[in-house]
Amino acid sequence: MLELAMGIMLGLLGLGAGCAMIAGIGPGIGEGNAVAKACEAIGRQPECKSDVTSTMIMGCAIAETTGLYGLIVAILLIFVAPGIFTGILKEAIKN
Repeated sequence: MLELAMGIMLGLLGLGAGCAMIAGIGPGIGEGNAVAKACEAIGRQPECKSDVTSTMIMGCAIAETTGLYGLIVAILLIFVAPGIFTGILKEAIKN
């Protein structure tokens, strides 16, 4: 019983980590769109290149934090959560 429950728990933790890594898709698409629009703006008005570039870099840095949060959640689910949930599961099965 314990082995089956632990197998299911570890499988679901892996599934959750995979879902958390899907968060990396959004920043990639958003940053690509931001750079494309910045290139268009610089092409239209080359004299405002520094303003557009600094704003684009700030926006890309903020957008990238979403992907980093997903990575942190995935790492926690893979390396930290199994130890915590294993202890909780063993206590629940004892009682």
